[in-house]
Amino acid sequence: MSKSGTQFLSIRKILLSSIFIVCIVALSAAQKTQSKISGDLIIFHAGSLSVPMKEIADAFKKEYPKINVLLEPAGSVACARKITDLHQPCDIMASADYAVIDKLLIPQYADWDIKFASNEMAIVYTDKSKYASQINKNNWYSILLKNDVFFGRADPNADPCGYRSVLTMKLAEKQYKKPGLAKKLLAKDLNFMRPKEVDLLALLETRSVDYIFLYRSVAIQHQLKYLLLPDEINLKNPALSKLYSTVNLEINGDKPGTKIVQQGEPMVYGVTILKNAPNKQAAEAFIRFMLDKDKGLKILQKDGQPSVIPSSATGYKKMPQSLKKFAKPK
Repeated sequence: MSKSGTQFLSIRKILLSSIFIVCIVALSAAQKTQSKISGDLIIFHAGSLSVPMKEIADAFKKEYPKINVLLEPAGSVACARKITDLHQPCDIMASADYAVIDKLLIPQYADWDIKFASNEMAIVYTDKSKYASQINKNNWYSILLKNDVFFGRADPNADPCGYRSVLTMKLAEKQYKKPGLAKKLLAKDLNFMRPKEVDLLALLETRSVDYIFLYRSVAIQHQLKYLLLPDEINLKNPALSKLYSTVNLEINGDKPGTKIVQQGEPMVYGVTILKNAPNKQAAEAFIRFMLDKDKGLKILQKDGQPSVIPSSATGYKKMPQSLKKFAKPK
């Protein structure tokens, strides 16, 4: 081999050795950082996130074994009220509607909010539901109004799925040109209203009800049949924001006796770290993991919740630097 060829191989070996050493040092530094983060991590999250959050937490624990992840599912509004009214300790709040964080937690309890996933409303049922073989996107409301059919929905004052169900009914009235339709649907089967959307699954499984208003993602996660609704109704399509905004309802506000108006808008989930989070270091590490396209977001996508990252974010300037890559300033 020529002298120049020998020199080239020597330089190549040196470069490869240097790269290897840099990688080892970086990995060692990352492992050292991970080993320092420990303790309890309290996460309040929407019931519709129960399946993916459990999967994300299990995967996260493999990288951060010293962190004890404590998941507390509830309706998103109920989660917020545990913070604002009951003052329960919480590190991370993941809501089925980013507006719950914006309206109920910012600015007193949180500084910012990252939008991270989307969803859509659907009519969920089983093979044993009455008229299961007949229901379609043109007749579903007629079947739900039958005297021998029962359906469930979440409480609008406790859960975004509840007020989104109401918004869906109001949009359906417009879409199908059926005056009074929403009022009829809202007056029926009130005894099958539950605090959060996943509580409705038990009603369906025990055949107490035939149908439930539920997120498509939850139906996918539990391998249930579901009827896809037109985009004009399902709150899925950002291009129809103007149409969705033509309907609204009042729900309980952040203080007893107060009300806030919930406007129709595309369905977007949000997440934040609380100002007084007991374990901010672990919380930041978890959100980085959760919003990583090859980690948490991959799990969410599999479970029927597509990513909306990066989207414009409330409080972008106050966001931890390591999380800004997942959002955009308004």
